[in-house]
Amino acid sequence: MQYLRLYQGALPTSEIYAEWETFAKERNCGALCVFTGIVRQEESKEIESTEFIVSALSFDVYEPLLRKWFESWQAKATQMGALLLMAHSVGDVARTQSSYMCAVISRQRRAALALYEDFIEDFKANAPIWKYDVIEGKRVFAMSRSTPIEGSGVLG
Repeated sequence: MQYLRLYQGALPTSEIYAEWETFAKERNCGALCVFTGIVRQEESKEIESTEFIVSALSFDVYEPLLRKWFESWQAKATQMGALLLMAHSVGDVARTQSSYMCAVISRQRRAALALYEDFIEDFKANAPIWKYDVIEGKRVFAMSRSTPIEGSGVLG
């Protein structure tokens, strides 16, 4: 099983969950903590003077850096007796569809719960994934909802 997977477009959440649940059961794990991010309706603040409804979000991913970031978290999880799984979208994801899923599995809940929130929050702040609002068919960088990645040089 690939612990980190990228999908073109929206995630097939039911399939991913079923696969992760089976994976946890096969390893005799008692804890499977899953987080799913759903694209919600928002008004873009990226275009001055007028508010526009965002029809979708669009994502660019720098895969080598994402894999490095994920592997560092996987090493932390392993030390705690847990395992991380993650799926993310590349490209457009319409409102009400999912673009992000992660799971922490462990034999007992304590390790999974200890990692869960920190991993998700660090993902939001440091994963090399760039988000765009899709407004009237065009991608507009979501600057107001972005954070600089540490060590990103002139872009940081």
